[in-house]
Order: sequence, then C-alpha cells, then structure tokens
Amino acid sequence: MSHGLLWLPLLVVFPLITALGWLERRRQRLFRDWADGAELSKLDDCGGARLINGVLTWSVFASGKLEEKGQFEVKTLEKVELLALGSGEAPLTDESQGACRLRLISGNTHQDVPFADADRARRWIAELMSRSRCEL
Repeated sequence: MSHGLLWLPLLVVFPLITALGWLERRRQRLFRDWADGAELSKLDDCGGARLINGVLTWSVFASGKLEEKGQFEVKTLEKVELLALGSGEAPLTDESQGACRLRLISGNTHQDVPFADADRARRWIAELMSRSRCEL
C-alpha cells in the first residue's frame, strides 16, 4: 500500500509538466508566426522582439497571445544604452549578467526593450546600431 502512495505525487506532476510544455510550445508557435520574415528577432522570458523593414516591435505573451508593447524606427536611432531591468537608471557594466533592458534613444524620446539575458542584449546593440547606420 505504501508503495502505491509513492506514485500519487507523480500522477499530479506528470500532467502539470505536460500542460506547461504545451503552453511553451504554443508560445513558441505564436512567436514564430509573429516574427516570420523578420531581419532580427528574439524570444525570451521578458517577451519577444522583431525588426521588420526598419521598425523594431516588441511584445509580451499574455492571455494566449502576443500583446504588442511598443515600436521604434531604427533609422531615427541615435544611441542605445544597456540598463538594469528593475533598478531605475542604473547602467550595466560589461561583466553584468541577467535581466536588463535596452534604452533606445532618438532625440527627446526613448523606449525600453526588456531582455532576459545581458549577453544577447549586447549583441542586439551592435546589430541595431549597424542597421541604423545603414538606414541613414
């Protein structure tokens, strides 16, 4: 009898893992359709981003769909800063890891794009700056 009770938690865990896997697959499929044809794209825990025809768009996965959070024209890009995700205006050092945000600056306006990985964000800085120079 006690051996049978040991299997009881597994009967709860396996369907839970299956449901979480199904949700992640759905999120990835939605992102793949949303980012189709993008020159540059990313999907992480902070959301998705894509660059199509010089316009950077980012979104978050909410309620079973990708909800758009903002847009930015790359050709107007003047500067990109790497900032901490949750601590105000603190810039990240080159050694910093983890969640962060890219601040896209154009004149008096700025937009923040969240990233779950600072290394990926650094690669995006180089890509966006090179594409903004190509647009000029």
